[in-house]
Amino acid sequence: MTPGKFITLEGLDGAGKSSHAEWLLDHLRAGGRDVKLTREPGGTALGEKLRELLLGRSMHLTTEVLLMFAARNQHLHELIWPALTAGTWIVSDRFTDASYAYQGGGGGLVLEKIEALERWVHPGFEPDLTLLFDLPPEIARARTSKARAADRFEQKTVEYFQRVRAVYLQRAAASAGRIRVIDAAQAPDLVRQQIEEEIGNL
Repeated sequence: MTPGKFITLEGLDGAGKSSHAEWLLDHLRAGGRDVKLTREPGGTALGEKLRELLLGRSMHLTTEVLLMFAARNQHLHELIWPALTAGTWIVSDRFTDASYAYQGGGGGLVLEKIEALERWVHPGFEPDLTLLFDLPPEIARARTSKARAADRFEQKTVEYFQRVRAVYLQRAAASAGRIRVIDAAQAPDLVRQQIEEEIGNL
């Protein structure tokens, strides 16, 4: 059986990941793909419990990144790897790039620590394609403030999110084409046109 493809969606909250994820699922299913949508932190019963802690409780930065990778480890073993092996495509709202951007760029954690956790939890494994929904933090904040009450991460400063965005863009530039930058400030139909092109290339 041909393994499924692993597609991840990255970017600041407010960049449109969630709204475009449902459209992407429909697009892939229309093309005859068996596909599942999941998210990080989360994706499993344990992961969702850890998500509640991560989004709602103040904690030390090291604790934060360890919990992120604990949830990711469970996610991989319980959902992602079995599904891919069975030929199912997985679309995940965030994966390890988010740890580099948020705990590394935003929080200032030494990147070598994140690299060590990545090598431990999923050595040699990365998404087949990552769509980075890029948006200036000021616009992203304006969008999220209208949508819902802010979680612990969304309450961070604009400077924090500027650092997050910078690391995302640095990783995209160094990714040899795996991370494709989507201009999330465009009209939704133009964003979806670009997504469709990137999926077609995959």
